[in-house]
Amino acid sequence: MRKNDVIIVGSGVAALQLAVHLPRHLNVMVITKSSVKNNNSSLAQGGIAAAIGPKDHPYLHYVDTIEAGRQINDHGSVYHLTEEAPKVIQELRTFHCKFDTYVNNELQLGKEGAHSLARIVHGGGDQTGASIVDCLLNKIGSNICVVENELVYDLLVNEEGQCCGVKTFDKNEEVHTFTAPHVVLATGGCGELYRFTSNSIQATGEGIALAYWAGAQVKDMEFMQFHPTLLFTNGKTRGLITEAVRGEGARLVDGAGNYLMDGVHPMGDLAPRHIVAQTIFHSLKNDQPVYLDLTSIPNFEKRFPTVAKLCRKYHFTDKVPVAPGSHFLMGGIETDQQGKTSIPGLYVIGEAACTGVHGANRLASNSLLEGLVYGKRLAHYIKNQKREINIKLVPKHKPQVNLSSHRLPKIKEIQDQMMENVGIVRHKKSLQKQLSWIESFKLDQWLRMDFAKLSKKQWTTIAMLQTSFLIARAALERTESRGGHYRSDYPFESEKWLKKHTVQCRKEVRGIYEPAKS
Repeated sequence: MRKNDVIIVGSGVAALQLAVHLPRHLNVMVITKSSVKNNNSSLAQGGIAAAIGPKDHPYLHYVDTIEAGRQINDHGSVYHLTEEAPKVIQELRTFHCKFDTYVNNELQLGKEGAHSLARIVHGGGDQTGASIVDCLLNKIGSNICVVENELVYDLLVNEEGQCCGVKTFDKNEEVHTFTAPHVVLATGGCGELYRFTSNSIQATGEGIALAYWAGAQVKDMEFMQFHPTLLFTNGKTRGLITEAVRGEGARLVDGAGNYLMDGVHPMGDLAPRHIVAQTIFHSLKNDQPVYLDLTSIPNFEKRFPTVAKLCRKYHFTDKVPVAPGSHFLMGGIETDQQGKTSIPGLYVIGEAACTGVHGANRLASNSLLEGLVYGKRLAHYIKNQKREINIKLVPKHKPQVNLSSHRLPKIKEIQDQMMENVGIVRHKKSLQKQLSWIESFKLDQWLRMDFAKLSKKQWTTIAMLQTSFLIARAALERTESRGGHYRSDYPFESEKWLKKHTVQCRKEVRGIYEPAKS
């Protein structure tokens, strides 16, 4: 069996950035549950925010990030992020990443919601994520083994409480065990918990469930960002329309052609995402459709080829019907600034992590930036660590639970319930209803089972229920509205919550293993 020094679960920008920057003498295994490019990073239409314009500065980027996050960000972490951003862009250019430039090779800078200046670097117009993924894949060395179509279903944690490996299902649902002294979750977000979403079908939030079951702390799970503009037709969202479209001049209008955001916020159509999303939501609730008027953008198809293709597919040209959908989780598994969790040997980077940089609402185009900054930072940390583990592991005895007669919900049921009860607008009654609904499926009993006896679909459903529960419970606890969390029964920000965070940790830990007897 190959000896691994580092196991990375996931294959998005954060995972690939880490893999590329780890020393070549380390054996690195990248495990992804689908194909290596099938993830949110590859779908990312928006760009990378970086203060590289002549009138810009990392401090101004910092101020915009704090304001969008409604002041509960970790301020030091935010400044370190914005300070690193120009260096990230510079390094990617040396890697020959295909960014959009003018004829003199100067970077084109776009403007997006809640940014005070144009500072968004794009690739391929609206294909930035794919451009970066392709760039990093081209840098993959021979020390990196990529395993596709392999689903991690349990973390191995020894008697000392150290994470030392993973257990997986392959595409044929055969079980495998992989060990390493460093295990990194870069599993992305959980947008697929909702009926309306911009996310990849892979974004089911299981990384958060895995870490929670192993005993890691999760934080700020109530803060889910809903992107304002997903193409919406026949009662379904069909794909994302990047905020950069509004940055280039597109306007939100109602059925009569009136500008929707006039008088709502000083930044109008480029107000923070939670403001725009809530405004569209209330209009739709009153049976008033909302459209994105594209007529003011010259050369639209050249500037936004992905969005233009989506609009053509559904036969829309000048005005496109839109609705909000789940987009990005600001909370996640709590980490420090190197990506370390509360479990030794377990690290988290990217959207699955809660580093404090996003606060209550992520500033547009800070997500790819976060993955790139923390991926490289964790690589530097691991490079300087020496850790050995005992790889002869056998599971402790677990009580057998028979749930063969008890049904699990369909994934569509979870998505419908989350959208209805824990969506853009929440209330104590709807949150309690959601928690009771999840508990009716005997989640705690399912967690006592040997997951190897489940199918992939059963396991995924259990993980989605768990992450849904964490979101709903945190949303019930935070009795205020802030950023991506809006409570109709507590519609205003509360001073007492300014320095408070919701933190959850499971007492009954799964995945405890002991050394095999000689």
